Amino acid sequence: MLPPPTVVLGYALALPIGLSLGLLGAGGSILTVPVLHYVLGFGVKAAVPMSLVVVGLTSAFGAAEHWRDGSVSLRSAIAFGPPAIVGALLGADLGLRVSATVQLTVFAVAMLAAAVSMYAGAARRAPQDPAAEAVSTPPGGRRPRLPFVTLVGAAVGALTGFVGVGGGFIYVPALVVLGGLAMKEAVGTSLVLIVLSCTAGVIRYRGSSGFDWPAIALFTAIAFVGVAAGSRMARHVSPRALRRGFAAFLLVMGAFVLLRPH
Repeated sequence: MLPPPTVVLGYALALPIGLSLGLLGAGGSILTVPVLHYVLGFGVKAAVPMSLVVVGLTSAFGAAEHWRDGSVSLRSAIAFGPPAIVGALLGADLGLRVSATVQLTVFAVAMLAAAVSMYAGAARRAPQDPAAEAVSTPPGGRRPRLPFVTLVGAAVGALTGFVGVGGGFIYVPALVVLGGLAMKEAVGTSLVLIVLSCTAGVIRYRGSSGFDWPAIALFTAIAFVGVAAGSRMARHVSPRALRRGFAAFLLVMGAFVLLRPH
């Protein structure tokens, strides 16, 4: 028997999620929870931990590519990593205790924040230089400001554990401003931090009834195809235009989740 059209659509949407990750380096994974919940029909309490697995695995795929390119800063990963792990554990613990409505509301606000962050990031890049993201110069190579690093790492980790998003839209600018990294290195390091946060969140959600492993495996495999294709296409498209368009889409989606009755 053929699966319902909504099921086919839900898994098909894993492909553009992966494409956006491959093209932009961050942001696409924030669509995983809405697809799992609104299209595939999983409850919020299942969609969040499942999203952590999907986001963690796809980020690991991207992080491996950046590691091979030498665009991961171990110093910054070590500085941001421990507070991010602690934050993710605490965020997941809180997620197990609050209502689905609260989680969806916070998730919608996170989507709107991601839209603003991506649009602002696109506006800062010169339109005539689509490769600016990959070659921007680190601001002075300064040491990370540890109090701010701890705060940002813990806050983004908590958000990851609580609503199942990666948080790259916060990690990347924080790594540039606080860690003094070039944009390409910030993206690669951000992916490592997302893997750490997602792993911690999954550990805390372990034992809940929220993991449909066959669905996770299929969704992730399709997303991997998108990541690989997007990575190859990235050099031929304008990151600035893509970020602006994706930011507008996130704005609409965030408003939809926020205003829809839960």
